[in-house]
Amino acid sequence: MTSYTHAERRPDEVIKVRLNEGYEVVAYSFGSGDNILFCANGGPGLPCDYIRDSHSVMADKGYRVIAWDQLGCGASDRPDDTSLWTLKRYVGEAEQVRKSLGLGKIHFLGQSWGTWMGTEYALTYPENLRSLILANGACDIPHLVDELNRLRGSLGPETVAMMQRHEAEGTLDHPAYQAAITLLNYRHVCRLDIWPDAVNRSLSDWNMAPYETMQGPNEFTYTGNMKDWNRIPDMHKIKVPSLVLTGLYDELTPACSTKMHNALSNSQIHVFQNSSHMPFFEEPDLYFNKLASFLADV
Repeated sequence: MTSYTHAERRPDEVIKVRLNEGYEVVAYSFGSGDNILFCANGGPGLPCDYIRDSHSVMADKGYRVIAWDQLGCGASDRPDDTSLWTLKRYVGEAEQVRKSLGLGKIHFLGQSWGTWMGTEYALTYPENLRSLILANGACDIPHLVDELNRLRGSLGPETVAMMQRHEAEGTLDHPAYQAAITLLNYRHVCRLDIWPDAVNRSLSDWNMAPYETMQGPNEFTYTGNMKDWNRIPDMHKIKVPSLVLTGLYDELTPACSTKMHNALSNSQIHVFQNSSHMPFFEEPDLYFNKLASFLADV
């Protein structure tokens, strides 16, 4: 088994891409060749540091790894226009980045909210895919909300009642509410005692405008324009080899991943037993060996 480390590496290229919308986004390229691992990070509104730095190790396995700061975050432009924060526009953005960089067919890896983008991309541009990797995701948001309520139920009825009261009153900044969210994050987002620098960099520069518009105020409350999104009924149309990855303690739970796996026409699934939402940091050797094995088979 190959051992993977996450020593920070500089991208071989940093490329500005001018979008049809008139804005610029910044893409990062590691390695070379035409075997492309195209990475869409979570969020929305997060810089790509955490997915870029972790998955850049795949450049040592012969892949050209591409990640980009999606519009509204990181080094990309940050327009103040909520009409831009839609899944359809972000899928179009991903296609513009692919075409601008001349990438040809890609292995599309979406993590967390990136699985929403990856699924929609696969249904919109199937001819551009070699494979699809859906990591730590969910494609049925109402089902995900039920799962999140189940997870926070483990905090006990009094804590859940407290959280629901603050959500109803709009006082999500209350210390008690924030303490409950912090506990849930350490259980279900990243179970490491010390979170990696790349994760902290992404979180510290989070643009909440896309996030709140599309998702909601935090990881456990969905009130945005994606709250009713469900692509499970259409996922059988995705024919490329697909890999579904999740952590046993993932906030986007194994039940969510199982729904995706069962809906896909040609997929396999793996649950990392000691991980939550970031197995590429929590169990990197197991994660990247599984990813490398899948890509080699493709």
